[in-house]
Amino acid sequence: MADGTSKIGPAAPVQALTPAGINHLVINVRDIEESHKFWTDVLGFKEVGRSSRRNMRFYSGDHSGRMNHHDIALVENPNLPKPPAEWEMFDMPVAINHIAIAMPNREAWLRQLAWLQHKGVKFHRRVNHGMTHSLYISDPNGYGVEVLYELPREVWGDNIQGALDFVENLPTEGEAALADDTHYPHFGQVPAPAAE
Repeated sequence: MADGTSKIGPAAPVQALTPAGINHLVINVRDIEESHKFWTDVLGFKEVGRSSRRNMRFYSGDHSGRMNHHDIALVENPNLPKPPAEWEMFDMPVAINHIAIAMPNREAWLRQLAWLQHKGVKFHRRVNHGMTHSLYISDPNGYGVEVLYELPREVWGDNIQGALDFVENLPTEGEAALADDTHYPHFGQVPAPAAE
C-alpha cells in the first residue's frame, strides 16, 4: 500500500462464493416442551444441549454414528400466533413453508413413515418428486416438515429442473401411504441447446 503497510487477508472475490449448504436451522416455537416432544419422540432427533442464557435447545441427527453440535435449534417464543387448524403447502400465515429432513436411506425412510403413522401423525402429502420421495407433515407451530430420502443421483443426473418439475401425488392414509415404487423415472442429462 502507498503508506508502506501491507494488506492483510485475501482480496474480495468478484462474486459471492457458493456455500457448502445449510449448517443448521433455528426456529421459534410457542411451547418448547411441546416442540421438544415433536422433534425427539416423533421425528427422532437427539437433544445435544441447552442454552444457559435463553430457553433454547439444540438437536442433532445421526451423522454416521456421531452427533453434530446441532442441526436444528428451538427457541421458545410464547408470543407466536397460534397456527391454523389445517396445514397447507401454500398460503399459510407462517414464515417457514417447510423444513426438509433427510433420512439416511430408503429403508430408514419407510420405517420412519410406519413410525409416524403408528404415532397418529397426520400425513398431509405423500409425493414422489424427481429427486426425492417425500412425506409432508406439520409441527405444533404450523411449520411444514418434509421427511424424505434422496433418490440416486443418476436418476436425475444434471437435469435438476426436470426433477423439480416432476410430482406424483400418492395416498396419505392406510397401507397405500407406506408403499414406495422404486421404478424411478430417469431425467438424465439436460438436452444440449440447438446449434444456431
